[in-house]
Amino acid sequence: MVVTIKYHLLIIRLDNEGEGGIMALMELVTPKKNTGFRYLIIITLGLFGASLLYGDGILTPAISVISAIEGLNVATPFFENYIVPFTLIILFLLFYFQKRGTGKIGAIFGPVTVIWFSSLAILGIVSIIETPEVLYAVNPVYAINFFIENRFLGFVVLGSVFLVITGGEALYADIGHFNHKAIQIAWFFLALPSLLLNYFGQGALLLRDPKAVENPFYHLAPEWALYPMVVLATMATVIASQAVITGSFSLTQQAVQLGYLPRVRIIHTSEDERGQIYIPQVNWLLFISIVLLVLGFRTSSNLAGAYGVALTTTMLITTMLAFFAMRKIWKWSLLLTILVCSFFLIADISFFASNLLKIAHGGWFPLVLGLGVYMIMTTWNWGRKKLLHKIEEETQPIEKFIDEVMSVRLVSTPGTAIYMSSNPKGTPPALVKNMKHNRVLHKQIIVLSIIFLKIPRVNTEGTIEIINPTEGFYRVTAYYGFMDNANIQQIIDLLNKNGLIVKMEKTTFFLGRELLVVKDRSGFIRLRKKLFVLLSRNSQRVTEFFNIPNDRVFEVGSQIEL
Repeated sequence: MVVTIKYHLLIIRLDNEGEGGIMALMELVTPKKNTGFRYLIIITLGLFGASLLYGDGILTPAISVISAIEGLNVATPFFENYIVPFTLIILFLLFYFQKRGTGKIGAIFGPVTVIWFSSLAILGIVSIIETPEVLYAVNPVYAINFFIENRFLGFVVLGSVFLVITGGEALYADIGHFNHKAIQIAWFFLALPSLLLNYFGQGALLLRDPKAVENPFYHLAPEWALYPMVVLATMATVIASQAVITGSFSLTQQAVQLGYLPRVRIIHTSEDERGQIYIPQVNWLLFISIVLLVLGFRTSSNLAGAYGVALTTTMLITTMLAFFAMRKIWKWSLLLTILVCSFFLIADISFFASNLLKIAHGGWFPLVLGLGVYMIMTTWNWGRKKLLHKIEEETQPIEKFIDEVMSVRLVSTPGTAIYMSSNPKGTPPALVKNMKHNRVLHKQIIVLSIIFLKIPRVNTEGTIEIINPTEGFYRVTAYYGFMDNANIQQIIDLLNKNGLIVKMEKTTFFLGRELLVVKDRSGFIRLRKKLFVLLSRNSQRVTEFFNIPNDRVFEVGSQIEL
């Protein structure tokens, strides 16, 4: 119900022009007016759900790889003390090779995935043939009786059962790398049947030998196949980890472009596929967190306590946001929307409530991490709005500035000056200060604003605006989607194509550099402002983010009190 019906048949269709994930869904249903209770609810749900996905990006590689390596314990207790070191080595190699790009890693591990699922199916079929009565489990009466007989214990077991559906949210976040049909074909014709056969096979094994419950997956394999299965399982868990790592990269890029995280270095690893990116800071922060997690919990059973809390919360939030999307995008009636979402909420709330029991056993970790990321996201967005408002208060309209320039004698210097501005209608402070203190202006002045829209991608050639209020002055606005990569050279090429000639070797970029000062003496607001200042100082420089040549940059400093 959750993976197949909810994600593969419904949620996967709620893409934001080809991009998926909870943040893309949030932007899809966010009201145009950035006010009101509905706007607040959607933004809060979306950002908190996105924040929790970073916990998934840490926990999935940790629990997946360590559980695969634990198969060595089934063969011999000799390897017991080597499980954690082996896990850390494999995880280091996984994160080290991320810079090579998703495409190259996928080309290596793609065939392994087919072998992996085929092996799962074969092992399951062999076990089912030996004990075919396990197929009675398709009768829901057994499930009902299980809950009647075990009562609260049956509810507790749901927290472990949840581990079989954890890939759904990562799948949704990664749809920008593939198309819907490819994902659905892979699921319905390979992954789903293979997983079902293997789970039934494990059930059949436990009917024959209840002692195999210590590790039914590896006990399902014959002795001669145990070591090959450990190797294959390790490779498969690396692939699973790859999905959530790339999902974290995509999520970070979306958050940066939408103004919820500071600028970070984003490396595009493929010339053909725009969605394939690598973010060094996120990559190594995830790795360091995973190392600490593995060293702290040490076994997959201990990690299972931490796993699930964050993801059940995210899945619950996805259903809530899907409610708004069904009404807004698909125009469903209120009754139909309530019926469909209630159907999924029964499963989501059941899993969520069961996983809450894990909070004391490690489930607190992803929640604390999620709250920390949520605080960073909301603080950065709040601080940027506050800073832009301060700058706008001190900024005069470009038309008024031009009138002043025309009435004052200034020295005109050859070449082009490009002033970067966050406000397309205002005069950049760097331009005002340059005129006031130096009384020198270039013959050609361009006020450039780069605006990121709430859609994934745009055709930049059709969304660049050029306004020429007077001779020598130009106001240029370039629009990008939140999955696009803004590039100064590309913008200059477009300007040349539109008749506004700009030669890079004769161009100077004027950038404002704000020194932020916090005057509040105490309280939460002071802490929040301090956090914003810290994030601002560690944000990637504008020159690097927009690929502006360093030797063509002139910075104009100013002090702003938050």
